[in-house]
Amino acid sequence: MREINRTVVETFRSGGELPRGMHHDRLVLLTTKGARTGREHTTPMMFHADGDRLLVIASNAGAPRHPDWYRNLVADPHVTVEVGETRYEAMAAPLAGEDRERTWTMLKQSYPFLVDHEKQAAREIPVVALTRA
Repeated sequence: MREINRTVVETFRSGGELPRGMHHDRLVLLTTKGARTGREHTTPMMFHADGDRLLVIASNAGAPRHPDWYRNLVADPHVTVEVGETRYEAMAAPLAGEDRERTWTMLKQSYPFLVDHEKQAAREIPVVALTRA
């Protein structure tokens, strides 16, 4: 998976053609600092635009544990976002309470595969808002 992610990151940054099913206008590169190491890690992922914030979903494709990038941003919410040709510093904040429930319902309606991820994961899947710093 790391090799695939590295290839997608390189291709995204160069403006090249992404693998089948991925689109430049729906992909964000999220750079977090490792919770243990402090090293930067860049992960390509789908996002959903919500006003002046971007939403990313820590579904980990339905795995029973949170993805590493999520654990990293919980430890340090200062992240770097690359979307399109724009790169900026942002703050990451997991949604909670009513905001999370309302947003999660909307995301499942917009992206039905998230229903399957939720069933497989058997955990509450975090939704994270990325807001320009």
